[in-house]
Amino acid sequence: MIAQAPGSVRLAEPRGRWVLAAAVLGSSMALLDGTVVNVALPTIGRDLGTSLAGLQWTVTAYTLTLAGLILIGGSLGDRLGRRRIFLIGVVWFALASALCGLSLDIGMLIAARALQGIGGALLTPGSLAIIQATFFANDRPRAIGAWSGLGGVAAAIGPFLGGWIVGSAGWRWIFLLNLPLAAAVVAVTARHVPESSDPLASGKFDMAGAALAALALAGLTDALIEAPAHGAARAAVSGAVGVAAGAGFVLLERRRGRPGSPVAPMLPLDVFASRQFTAVNVVTFLVYGALGGMLFLLVLSLQVVAGFSPLAAGVSLLPATLLMLVLSSRAGALAQRIGPRWLMTAGPLVTGTGLLLATRIGPDASYVADVLPAVVLFGLGMSATVAPLTATVLASADVRHAGVASGVNNAVARAAGLLAVAGLPLAVGLTGAAYRKPALLESGFRAAMVICAGLLVAAAAASAVTIDNSVLRPEDDHPVPEPECLTCCPVSAPPLDPGRLDPALKQAPGNRD
Repeated sequence: MIAQAPGSVRLAEPRGRWVLAAAVLGSSMALLDGTVVNVALPTIGRDLGTSLAGLQWTVTAYTLTLAGLILIGGSLGDRLGRRRIFLIGVVWFALASALCGLSLDIGMLIAARALQGIGGALLTPGSLAIIQATFFANDRPRAIGAWSGLGGVAAAIGPFLGGWIVGSAGWRWIFLLNLPLAAAVVAVTARHVPESSDPLASGKFDMAGAALAALALAGLTDALIEAPAHGAARAAVSGAVGVAAGAGFVLLERRRGRPGSPVAPMLPLDVFASRQFTAVNVVTFLVYGALGGMLFLLVLSLQVVAGFSPLAAGVSLLPATLLMLVLSSRAGALAQRIGPRWLMTAGPLVTGTGLLLATRIGPDASYVADVLPAVVLFGLGMSATVAPLTATVLASADVRHAGVASGVNNAVARAAGLLAVAGLPLAVGLTGAAYRKPALLESGFRAAMVICAGLLVAAAAASAVTIDNSVLRPEDDHPVPEPECLTCCPVSAPPLDPGRLDPALKQAPGNRD
């Protein structure tokens, strides 16, 4: 492979399109698996004879390891090479997918899903960090918009694809089909994606930090999912373990971020020095919490309450897929021109309105009258939200922390979805075999959609108050005087010799509060 300087590829170049294709295909594997499984849940439940808790663990085991380890995945990419770690993640994910497809019982499936999440933790931050580190600064918003749009399509098309596969070939094939897709990703990445890393990274890997992060999420998840079956004592112990591990994680990362620490922190807390970075991650948590709860319960409700087949339930979400395909990249470009604040305010409000309309879904629901309006508003709202949100979170962080920044944002999004899937059914009274009883599921689903809409209203308010409209301005609007660029004239790229660069210039231009 021919070496290429970081930030030196144009999106319009053939190589730029191949880089984008590799990033989209790789992240799409993880996104597809995050949604395609939802359609298969009723069938998996019947085939493997499991309760709602078993179905929740099928979803959350994957999200748990993904969210708990995604920060170390971003750090590994920054340290050892984003392309290398991305490739390892793709291969790991494919092998775990094969184990999912061969599972003999719910325990084996849950364990295989946890292994899948490890692969996702390696490949997901790498896909976005590759874009951030490879393209010219002025091309990044458009590239991220395309990545967000096509990735959003993968997430939205998952239910449709899952419904077709479950109805025609069986639920095991929703996992086995990852194998040829992974082979294509490996081939494109090995040939076209340049390697990049953080030249300033040093120290040992923070495995203790990763373990504490995973333990914190595991404790909270266990408390929420197992409380109905095992009582308040189990929930209290698990919750206490989760909270203690979370506090220990923060203290450990603070200590390891001090000068002279032999171990580099998995989460450098200085990324939160940007108020904008912190604010946009709060918005991310609210939006993806609502999204995770909605996707888990909607497809269940369409099949169990409304009587849709798996394929019909998946096809129901197709309009949202098309809207995200057409509009997401345009939203990314629009956010660069007018700023992200109002798109990130209006998008969640429109999505929340769609979720409120979804409360009309009941027995013998009409697709055109009851489902389609909710799906259309959902697609419009998410199209306006995802690309500006993603571009803003990366523009708010130092470019040399691209892997960590994308890892933090992905971890926040996955943790939000994880806690929503674990806690939302408990909050609305859905436990045990309730998902098999249409009347109980209908009532719980409606209450859950109201809660999710409330989260989206909170996200819109937070965006209106905290998001800086200037964060996505092209860096050329703020040029550094040419004489100060001592070793590398493209100021958006890392210096060729960091030691010779004036300390005042080591702050990346995109890192604005």
